[in-house]
Amino acid sequence: MADSDTLTTALRDLIWANHILHNHGVVDAYGHVSIRHPTDSSVYIMCGYMAPAMVSSPSDLIHYHVSSSDPVDPNAKKGYSERFIHGEIFRRFPSVNCVVHSHAEEVLPYVVSTQVPMRAVYHMAGFMGSKSVKVFDIDPHYRLEDQRDMLIRNARFGVALAAEFGGGEKPEETVVLMRRHGFTCVAENLVTAVYRAIYTRINAEVQTKALTIARLSGGDEVNGQGEFEGLTDGQGEGCKIMCETYQDKPWRLWVKEVERNPLYDNTLSPGLLRLRTGNS
Repeated sequence: MADSDTLTTALRDLIWANHILHNHGVVDAYGHVSIRHPTDSSVYIMCGYMAPAMVSSPSDLIHYHVSSSDPVDPNAKKGYSERFIHGEIFRRFPSVNCVVHSHAEEVLPYVVSTQVPMRAVYHMAGFMGSKSVKVFDIDPHYRLEDQRDMLIRNARFGVALAAEFGGGEKPEETVVLMRRHGFTCVAENLVTAVYRAIYTRINAEVQTKALTIARLSGGDEVNGQGEFEGLTDGQGEGCKIMCETYQDKPWRLWVKEVERNPLYDNTLSPGLLRLRTGNS
């Protein structure tokens, strides 16, 4: 595939990813998804200052230098202040090619509570492993002159968040919660990252319901004993392998859902390209 075709396909999928994440309640007017440039690893791409559902064409996307999170085009339109989440993760981890940041409501209780950690509680969340999901707290990283709005609005905060993922070239964590804010997940490719973001939200909802049942039945919901159990080490690894083997199946469904929804417009989708070129 020519470099131009590779980029066109990547941009098409990135636009779809914005729509899919919105359609599944992972992002609303806020939140964002980025990809590393498919033929230039020193650049990453994400939408400009707009709601993810409204992204529709390559003109809505901005290319940034991984080294600085400055736009490649100095005349680029306004972008997200939290692009440093993406830039610093890409800079630290050469193996990461997609980053998703979300404030999904179902996850928020676990970024507020200091007593109940989030864990993988069913097979679709095997990518989380068997341990409690790490929580990044920005507060210790503030300086006197900083505006304490919880946003990752500079490289210093981005570096600190990226460090929470641990590891060397490859991160140890797939998901990191952000105290009083939301969560960020990473992956080697866009499909996997979108999958992880969606099932992080669903897993949080399932865990909350399990905790409610445990409390009603008198179980020890805080320590995860009694009526509430997460995945074991072996289960987490096995489920991760299984889900990533078959993640192309939900991706095709998710694409079809947003293609059929008139809210979403993707000028690079095959259907629209055929209509505009007259090909059948």
